[in-house]
Amino acid sequence: MKEIYIRTENGRIWCSVYGEDRDGTPLLVVHGGPGFLSMPQTVSDLSADRPVYFYDQLGCGRSDRAADPGYYTLENYVKELDFIRGELGLYDVFLAGFSWGSGLICSYVLDRGAEGIRGLILSGPLLSSPHWEKDQRRNVATMPEVFVGAIEEGERKGDYDGPYNEAVMEYYRRFFCRLDPWPEHFRESLDAINMDVYLSMWGPSEFTVTGTLKNFDLYPRLTEVRVPVLLTCGDNDEAGVKTVKDFQTAFPDARMAVIPGSSHMHHIERPGIYLAVVNSFLDDTERRSADP
Repeated sequence: MKEIYIRTENGRIWCSVYGEDRDGTPLLVVHGGPGFLSMPQTVSDLSADRPVYFYDQLGCGRSDRAADPGYYTLENYVKELDFIRGELGLYDVFLAGFSWGSGLICSYVLDRGAEGIRGLILSGPLLSSPHWEKDQRRNVATMPEVFVGAIEEGERKGDYDGPYNEAVMEYYRRFFCRLDPWPEHFRESLDAINMDVYLSMWGPSEFTVTGTLKNFDLYPRLTEVRVPVLLTCGDNDEAGVKTVKDFQTAFPDARMAVIPGSSHMHHIERPGIYLAVVNSFLDDTERRSADP
């Protein structure tokens, strides 16, 4: 693995690359959040055939914090992705997004066009906040009443500590990552979330949405994304299976895989299945583009 920092007018962006000398079409991975950071575990294994690049969005992980917190917007992160892609020379590339990262790369394609983009991989995709909220409320309704009550009271009072936070952690165990115990690298990544970014763009939890992305909705425009798309989700994902299926049917050229026995972190819960599905998509897409 090779690490580099790319300087921007707003601060340094941390990047890394695995398999830099491989011959396959590069893959650029965009992390979730907002405010999370890159987790190369599992996904970096795709570098057996191609270079795999990661970067931490400004304000996240190993990248600098913005001097002005007002920087943290969808529009600026789209510009940042375009800049990073250019600086890395990824003119011919696959893009992979996790959760919010899926919405970011789709916004990028819709705003900047798809030139040079071979395909998109959208894992646990957040492409519509209204759809996401409905899925989270459906998930919350399946939890024991003590947790449902804590969530309702916390939202009513605006108190997101104590019982509300305990309910959030139970929610995470059911729908975010079902491994027990959580892997150390996953716990460390959760501890490293920049809550300034998360709170301003999203809200106090996955299901209480109060930030600037509350009305984010790409669903009506997915028909405009004219590159091959792979969507993945767990069968107990925050991104509901039916919602992801609706997204798949909206894209002109998309396939979908539901990973059994997993949730939002299905790529680290069932890595063998996830890698097989993604590698199949990458290989098939490259083969199709090579055919006369």
